Amino acid sequence: MITPDWQLPPGIRAVSSTRQQGVSTGKYKSLNLGMHVGDVPEHVAENRKRVIAYAGMPSAPVWMNQTHSTTVLSVDQPTDKALDADGIFTQNPGIVCAVMTADCLPVLLTNTAGTEVAAVHAGWRGLAHGILEEAVSCFSGEVMVWLGPAIGKTAFEVGDDVVEAFTRNDPVAEQAFEAREQVGKWSADLEMLAKQRLHRIGVERVSASGLCTYSDSHNFFSFRRDGVTGRQASFIWIE
Repeated sequence: MITPDWQLPPGIRAVSSTRQQGVSTGKYKSLNLGMHVGDVPEHVAENRKRVIAYAGMPSAPVWMNQTHSTTVLSVDQPTDKALDADGIFTQNPGIVCAVMTADCLPVLLTNTAGTEVAAVHAGWRGLAHGILEEAVSCFSGEVMVWLGPAIGKTAFEVGDDVVEAFTRNDPVAEQAFEAREQVGKWSADLEMLAKQRLHRIGVERVSASGLCTYSDSHNFFSFRRDGVTGRQASFIWIE
């Protein structure tokens, strides 16, 4: 497990998993937390139990059916049902907000008072359409953010459509793209894009793991690298 490197307010806990120390085999080896990727359900259930126990979570995480939307749901009690959303927000202690990723950017948020938290799934579509802005709008007071492991700039190739989606109304976003040798292909920096959008709405306290899922096959699942693969997850809760 990874402990985010940020100064959390008292009573807030946050962790992020790697692919190590699980029971899944083959392409899902070993700590796959995704029930939807073709792994043996019993293996995933055991992996989830291990994460809950290791991190000392007060309840089973609230999971999402992530679809690259801008939907952020407010949750006031634990649930076994996976929610149709790309962000979970809560003000209630004991509710563990979870976000699964395998290249997209996991984003954890809290206010400095330690009374509100959220977990967000931010791929390029979600970022471009405003998932972070939607999440931050749920909070009261100053917001702190941690950007977890995601595909790095050198590995994340995109086309002109992605560049256009970000730069159409924000010329500053051009800084997050670097042209490749092939015409119409670019390297995209997800971390930078997220920071730019957060800074634009006044969120200055942003930390980042700097870890690349694509280049570190030992520790992370990567959909872009492997196709069929597992999922790691990031979690945040109020104790």
